[in-house]
This record gives sequence, structure tokens and C-alpha cells, in this order.
Amino acid sequence: MQISAKADYAVRALLELAADSERPLTCEGIASAQDIPFRFLKSVFQDMRKAGLVRSQRGCEGGYWLGRDADLISVAEVMAAVDGEFFTLRGLRPDVLAYPGVAGGLPELWRSVEAAAYDVLARTTLAALARRDTVARPSSPAVTA
Repeated sequence: MQISAKADYAVRALLELAADSERPLTCEGIASAQDIPFRFLKSVFQDMRKAGLVRSQRGCEGGYWLGRDADLISVAEVMAAVDGEFFTLRGLRPDVLAYPGVAGGLPELWRSVEAAAYDVLARTTLAALARRDTVARPSSPAVTA
């Protein structure tokens, strides 16, 4: 399974927005913070805006905010917003595949892989990922009892 650069960039950009919900963030600032090509990120934001994942405001005080609470946005939803179909094999959905002979059972494997991956990504929200990041990088020394 391959995750597209577009999906990776979209999730990383939304995590930046989830981490700083006090003010709008610029596309330039997010691109710089995540080392993402700015022009590419702008097109990703267009897709995310159409999907309602972000909202924007123009002007010198403008930028982007999450379209709704980070607890309500799953990674699977982000991937679908920027890539379209969640899982394809040679451009086809696994549920329409049929192979002859000894390979006849293979489409069921692909459907199982899709279901398992979708389950993990649908259960993982931006808020959960943001919490993992704060756990991974403590801001103060650990206190032991």
C-alpha cells in the first residue's frame, strides 16, 4: 500500500492547524514548518477546503483554520478528500475484482487489506495524532514519584 504525498502533506498540514487553533495559520507558515513545497500545499488546501476540512480568511490577518473540531476529522476522511478513492488496485475498487482459477481468492485478500487499513485510519483522528505528538515530545522534564 502506498500513501500519496498529497495525503501525507494534507494530514501534516491539518496537524499544524490542530496544534494552534488560536489563530489562523498561513499556507506559507505551514509549508515552512512541515518542509512541504508551498505550491503543492496550496493545491492540497483547495481540496481540503472543498471537503470542509478547513476554512479560510483572506487578508493580512487571514489564513486557515480547521473546518471542524480535530476530534471529528479522521485520517481516512482527509485521504479521501485529497485522493478520491481510498483503496484501488490498478485503478479498480477491490469489490469489483474477479480473477480466474487459482487466483480467485485474491480479491478477498485485497478487500480484507482495505477494510483493515480503513478501520485504523477511520478510527485515528487529528486530535489523537496531535496528542501522540505531545506525548512523544514532552515540554518539561519528567517527574518521577
